[in-house]
Amino acid sequence: VGDLAGFVAATYMRGIDFVTVPTTLLAQVDSSVGGKVGVDLPQAKNLVGAFHQPRAVLIDPRTLRSLPPRQLAAGLAEVVKHAAIADESLFELLGASAPSVLSGDSTLLADIVARNCEIKAAVVVGDPEERSGLRAVLNYGHTIGHAVERGAAAWGVLHGEAVALGMVGESRVAARRGLSASDVPTRVEALLEALHVPTGLADAALDLDLARRALRSDKKIVGGRLSLPVVPRVGCVELTDAVPVDELLSEIEALRN
Repeated sequence: VGDLAGFVAATYMRGIDFVTVPTTLLAQVDSSVGGKVGVDLPQAKNLVGAFHQPRAVLIDPRTLRSLPPRQLAAGLAEVVKHAAIADESLFELLGASAPSVLSGDSTLLADIVARNCEIKAAVVVGDPEERSGLRAVLNYGHTIGHAVERGAAAWGVLHGEAVALGMVGESRVAARRGLSASDVPTRVEALLEALHVPTGLADAALDLDLARRALRSDKKIVGGRLSLPVVPRVGCVELTDAVPVDELLSEIEALRN
């Protein structure tokens, strides 16, 4: 809803003001911050869109009380992403307080949402329209994630669930290549599981051909090389072009249980 409203605001009369009031955890910690608005096409995600910052973002964590558990968990995947790339203390807090998070503790969730908005805003302000490449670090988990989301669309995989699978797969690849500490995949996967976020796919729940096509058409591939965010250790992130696309394709297959 927020993406569509933002896209309409960006294009109507060449741009009008809009205010966004996100009511899901995923929207509160991710899509409401940054000004990226757009819509998906059958070929891939976010093929039509614009950069258009909202005039204001109004967040009331109490709206999360009505979220189904699966939707809350899907939003937590983006929270884990931000913690993994920028804040080890938040990463540890999520693990230590997982039961309270899952029960919908409003005070705790308010603090978590606020910290996530700070993390994302700090990145976005340095690269508001993806010109310098800095903003690409926010794509951790999204390279494999978008491919999985496309390949598993018929089975109703949520965006956050796909991003979680992407973080699992991408962290494994990075560790194998010596681009991250060996404990990163284990820590990421354990936290996701503690927050009830899926870390694997049933064998039948993925169209590998669709996933492969989505990965090969990823907008982060420039000149045949993919710019991939990796987490050398929890709490920091780097970009690398040292990971071949074919290796990520193999990891997508490995994510099937």
